[in-house]
Amino acid sequence: MSADLGARRWWAVGALVLASLVVGFDVTILSLALPAMADDLGANNVELQWFVTSYTLVFAAGMIPAGVLGDRYGRKKILLAALVIFGLASLACAYSTSSGTFIAARAVLGLGAALIMPTTLSLLPVMFSDEERPKAIGAVAGAAMLAYPLGPILGGYLLNHFWWGAVFLINVPVVIIAFLAVSAWLPESKASQVKRFDVGGLVFSSVGLAAMTYGVIQGGEKGWTDVTTLAPLLGGLLAVVVFVLWEKRATDPLVDLSLFRSARFTSGTLLGTVINFTMFGVLFTMPQYYQAILGTDAMGSGFRLLPMVGGLLVGVSIAGKIAKAMGPKAAVALGFVLLAAALFYGATTDTGSGTGLAATWTAAYGLGLGFALPTAMDAALGELSTESAGVGSAVNQSIRTLGGSFGAAILGSILNSSYRGKLDVGDLPQRAQDAIQDSVFGGLAVARAVKSSELADMVSSAFVHGLDVVLVVSAGLGLFGALLAAVMLPRQVGDRATEPAKSQHEAADAA
Repeated sequence: MSADLGARRWWAVGALVLASLVVGFDVTILSLALPAMADDLGANNVELQWFVTSYTLVFAAGMIPAGVLGDRYGRKKILLAALVIFGLASLACAYSTSSGTFIAARAVLGLGAALIMPTTLSLLPVMFSDEERPKAIGAVAGAAMLAYPLGPILGGYLLNHFWWGAVFLINVPVVIIAFLAVSAWLPESKASQVKRFDVGGLVFSSVGLAAMTYGVIQGGEKGWTDVTTLAPLLGGLLAVVVFVLWEKRATDPLVDLSLFRSARFTSGTLLGTVINFTMFGVLFTMPQYYQAILGTDAMGSGFRLLPMVGGLLVGVSIAGKIAKAMGPKAAVALGFVLLAAALFYGATTDTGSGTGLAATWTAAYGLGLGFALPTAMDAALGELSTESAGVGSAVNQSIRTLGGSFGAAILGSILNSSYRGKLDVGDLPQRAQDAIQDSVFGGLAVARAVKSSELADMVSSAFVHGLDVVLVVSAGLGLFGALLAAVMLPRQVGDRATEPAKSQHEAADAA
């Protein structure tokens, strides 16, 4: 392998990092703009919910079809088209003049994101050998994590100086740079044999994922026993069962189900899902803690998430050496144990704790993520051949995303129930009780309105109690991940991806 070729592939990773970053920005930045958008567009609560939901549903439904398109027509071509779609949709979001047009633009934005994410992942198995692939995965994963603090920091600055549409315009220059970088540095790759479109598989998989995602969203809003939650969850589960049965009988199946017989792919995907679950425990609760208890704004909470990203980047930089010295099984288990210990330490937070404690345990949590995530993801992606890298990455991404959605909804429910269980507001007017029980921000607003420091202390203590419960649950999941890695993950990485990677290196050199 020539030095120039190696350099080119790492420049290509830079292009993939930019593509991941632009999607990550959108995930974190919308919530900052919602209050201003509600006022400017005259949006009611239902419309505000669909500002988020329209994107999420299209993203969930589109990932597996996106993987198929990449395998069939070329992953570079699909990624370039996806960046164009994402950029144009961002412009449409920024200049929307009504709730309806914004919801439509958000749906198109979700399509762009659905095309970007699995395509980005699918390029890694065919560009890199077993030894180099974890570093590339770590770089892309680090970019996605970096978007979580950078989104609020940049978004907060833009909202303080411009109008709400500016938070969507931030996507445009990043998209342009990513488009140019992908065009210049990324080699093309696709399946050598074109299979027939499995229309049934596409329909059943997309409907199942979208329905289950909608059910999870409704579960967080309406409760898990509400008919609007149970109906889409059960309907989506039924569609997934039908999808599996269909794939078993299809001549050219959309997904080769034998992939799940691979211990590496299955364990890597499950471990990635557990990681996503614990991440939502941190990323859902800590910004609320920073803003409600420590009194920061969205920009300040973004800065306070940087220690976690710093820990992640350190962990990613040495994860390969640890996996080589200890083996992937021990390295991933060590990462999960470390992040679980950090979460248990975070669960000692009380109302008197400050930024120092939070920075310490979130940095340790990020370090554990950095140890576990690249190696776990490499286990799954390393099993994908050039022929199936797109759809295989899409399946992996879909499962992890759905797991993350369940994590956000379930951990959000745990936070709310733990918070409300510590409140004693029976002597207040019903409207005040509802506001306090709705969220910590509502509770503190009521406390300020009635000028009651006792009520403010109770609300703060109740929220911190809920935070600690969520972190303990997330820590327990971390220990479960360590056990899962010890039981399921193979001791050593195989060599399946080396030959496809070599062929792609040669293709890149020829280009």
